[in-house]
Amino acid sequence: MITADLKGRRALVTGAASGIGLATATRFAKAGARVALNHLPEDPAGPEQAERLRAEGLDVVAVAGNVSVAGEAEAMVRDAIERLGGLDYLVNNAGTSGTREPIAPADMDKMTEEFWSLILSTNLIGPFRCTHAAAEALRASKGAVANVASIAGLGQPGSSLAYGASKAGLISLTKSLARALAPEARVNAVAPGHVATPWTSTWPEERRKASAERALLKRHCTADDIAEALFFLCAGGAMITGHTLVVDGGITV
Repeated sequence: MITADLKGRRALVTGAASGIGLATATRFAKAGARVALNHLPEDPAGPEQAERLRAEGLDVVAVAGNVSVAGEAEAMVRDAIERLGGLDYLVNNAGTSGTREPIAPADMDKMTEEFWSLILSTNLIGPFRCTHAAAEALRASKGAVANVASIAGLGQPGSSLAYGASKAGLISLTKSLARALAPEARVNAVAPGHVATPWTSTWPEERRKASAERALLKRHCTADDIAEALFFLCAGGAMITGHTLVVDGGITV
């Protein structure tokens, strides 16, 4: 396990009420960082998880805001920076598949304007909104950004055609933001493979087994696996920027 002493450092993790985001926020907090745990305004799990982590002695605050909404995302980031007293690390984890079941690429009728708008505004424009709002603070601290992309953005099957396109766009955006924030701050991404999350937990057992069998390591990634990679790209990797780290157990090999 990668370790670091982050006492005095400050981190904002979006979409942190559950799954990868919660695992990442927990990882930073246990390393000594003060963490802002972002959640949707209507989701009680965010404040509940923040309270649970505080009860464990960790320095965590809950900040509400929907990254898919222009203005709301930026206000959330400003609130987090004010409450943390600055910002060293931003993890853009908030995202959506927009569907409970995978949509086949040939089923283009389901790729409605509303569906595209939801996917792109959350998965692609959302990380830009948050990074833009945090840029000044990140430059001042010589900090780092880590985006949660997907192997669907690298040509692998995803939950939908639109989802794959949004994550491919995020991988490209990561490189562009690395140029934009250099040399003061770094920007990287992690591309997870199949992750055991509440979304995949509803899949039929046969489908979950088949997706695990595709990996050389013969298991799904866990939220902690992805959190470890995000932690490394923020707290370590001082000469790594503009890079997308694939964490998929060997699916794409």
